[in-house]
Amino acid sequence: MLVLRKMADKAKAVPDRMAGWCLASVTGVEPGDPRDVAALRRLAMGSAVLLVAVPGVLSFYYGAAIALPLGFAAVVSLFLVCAVVLISLGRPTVQAVAPAIDESSRVSPLDLCPGLILTLDPAGIVHESAGRDSALFLSFLRDPFGRPFAEQVHVSDRIAFVQALDELRQGADAVVIDLRLHRPVIGIDQAQFMNVRMDMTATRGSDGELSGVYAQLLDIAGEISIRADASLKEDEAVAAHEAKSRFLAAVSHELRTPLNAILGFSDILAGEYFGKLENDRQREYVQLIRQSGAHLLAVVNAMLDMSKIEAGRYELMLEPFVIAEAVHECEKMLSLQAGNRGVTLTSRIARGLGEVVADQRAVRQVLINLVGNAIKFTEAGGAVMVDASRDGCDLKIVVSDTGIGIAPEKMELIGRPFTQVHNDLSRGYEGSGLGLSLVKGLTALHGGSFLMESRPGEGTVVTVRLPADGSGAGADAAGEHNTVEFPPRLKPVDRPAVKESERETVYDEAKAKIA
Repeated sequence: MLVLRKMADKAKAVPDRMAGWCLASVTGVEPGDPRDVAALRRLAMGSAVLLVAVPGVLSFYYGAAIALPLGFAAVVSLFLVCAVVLISLGRPTVQAVAPAIDESSRVSPLDLCPGLILTLDPAGIVHESAGRDSALFLSFLRDPFGRPFAEQVHVSDRIAFVQALDELRQGADAVVIDLRLHRPVIGIDQAQFMNVRMDMTATRGSDGELSGVYAQLLDIAGEISIRADASLKEDEAVAAHEAKSRFLAAVSHELRTPLNAILGFSDILAGEYFGKLENDRQREYVQLIRQSGAHLLAVVNAMLDMSKIEAGRYELMLEPFVIAEAVHECEKMLSLQAGNRGVTLTSRIARGLGEVVADQRAVRQVLINLVGNAIKFTEAGGAVMVDASRDGCDLKIVVSDTGIGIAPEKMELIGRPFTQVHNDLSRGYEGSGLGLSLVKGLTALHGGSFLMESRPGEGTVVTVRLPADGSGAGADAAGEHNTVEFPPRLKPVDRPAVKESERETVYDEAKAKIA
């Protein structure tokens, strides 16, 4: 009996394992539910009986060739349908139960934003607050809810707040203003008012009318401190610049009187009006004194003119004059210097150039400085050319030379007072470094432009354009902002890429202070 029971158990275990394997492959759960396995076993046993009975019954009506497959298919189909129904009815419906959400622990996105966020109605009354720093702001605001926010604002800033609200009512989507909020003084270092930036965003209804305002307040105490420091530094820089200009003007003015006396007495000694000099060495020394005094006086005059331009006190005396005469006078004045250096100095005046309206002294100084520089940096055998012509409504003056040129990396130094480009050759080329600074400043005072092109070893071409009718000076002086940069900084003009040896260096735009 025991042997038969074991055999029965083994026979029952085989379909149970097969049923469990099938359930596990279908449901993905290992092992299968024992109740489902037992139901499948009973259903399989019943189906096995039907698998024999049904084809036998059908064989009475149909042939064996039809009854056997038809009966087998019907029993298997019935088995599968019953198995699905049996397992579905026996398995309880599993419903996912969502965990209960604690509404009190939910964090609003507005609470993660920096500063204080307020919800205002169209009248500016506070209804709600949020924000990461709301506790800090609400600690000193005086009962803000249900009251106009303007009551929290400094009296002098309330107009700005009301105007911002009005802009939102009129259709603006957002307005940003800086305000001061009153707060009680807690510590010695704490200010009575907090500087905040208020970013206001409008919300509108279906009719387009303002329905509310979201306002974010951020503490900008650090920015205000930076502004104050920058303003203080700027004031100090302006004061230092003005003090330097006054110092240069005072020193230049005080130096001119003794220099004129030195020049006068050296002329008397050189002319031997009060007796003959004993030897040639004395005459040479007197001539050196005369030359040194004249050079120093020229430097002092340049410093005085530069300080006037910096201070905005250089006054242009506009008058009509023949530009050809000014060019010829400059040529005669510097022809001796050019001859001593072995440089050919020539000029070309366009026909019908006629008169121009400008400050004659300033134009002559521009010519003298440009031509003098060209001669100074041109070796023996070279040439310096001065061209004057009309280009539309402008007077165009071009001074070109075949001198040593200027390296591209040195062009940034052009126009800086007391700065010489050729420092390595400073012993061979004397000068104070004020010539081009004055040229650019005087050109800017006339409302003109300055252009320099140079190639090392080939020469330099300087082009100055001035309004021929003097309108540029009047327009600049009548401008709303009459203070511009000095010393002028010239901007390089974009050029196609070329080889380093063929590179041209170009500077343009002259600026100065205009009284």
